[in-house]
Amino acid sequence: MQTLHRPGSTPRPSNSGALSGALIAVVVILGLILLLIASTIGSYNGLQSRKTSVEEKVAALDSNYKRRFDLIPNLVETVKGAANFEQTTLQGLVDARASVGRANLPADVTDPAQMQAYLDAQASLGGALSRLLVVAENYPALRATQQFGDLQAQLEGTENRINVARTDWTAAVRDYNTKLRSFPGNVIGGMFNFKEIAQYSAEEGERAVPKVDFGSKQ
Repeated sequence: MQTLHRPGSTPRPSNSGALSGALIAVVVILGLILLLIASTIGSYNGLQSRKTSVEEKVAALDSNYKRRFDLIPNLVETVKGAANFEQTTLQGLVDARASVGRANLPADVTDPAQMQAYLDAQASLGGALSRLLVVAENYPALRATQQFGDLQAQLEGTENRINVARTDWTAAVRDYNTKLRSFPGNVIGGMFNFKEIAQYSAEEGERAVPKVDFGSKQ
């Protein structure tokens, strides 16, 4: 049946189209907001997990450093028993160990100054230890003792674990920094105060002194 309009009246326009368009716009905006929130959470969690990995790796490195630290007193006492052992080298190892005792692993591994002080102390100890072992090559009676041989083997194994732990830590730092520098990690990192972690190379003091294998000496 045809709808009749009274003379002078104007038909009302339908509001259904406008309401549908507004609803679509609201849904799109909400979707974008949810996507932004999800991206922010994902980036934040990614940065946090990588930072945690860095902390775990440097803790493993510190554990191996502590093991080396604990082996030094026994080595010093063993070397003291050798007649006329070079006292300057021995005292250098004792002093370097004392420096390590004053430079603990910092609570904040992103602090470059504290980390550098910690690593410098460890490098000094590693260098002093290597120099002592080189000098000990001139003391066959010392190298022939069972106690010295056992300590040398333990120290060699510890140095190998230190190298592996240092490599793992370096890789974790690189992964974290890459995530922090990339979008959207750089934006999220700035919002939540994530700091870049300095990349450290192998300690020069330890790397400069050659390794000596006393097991091959007769």
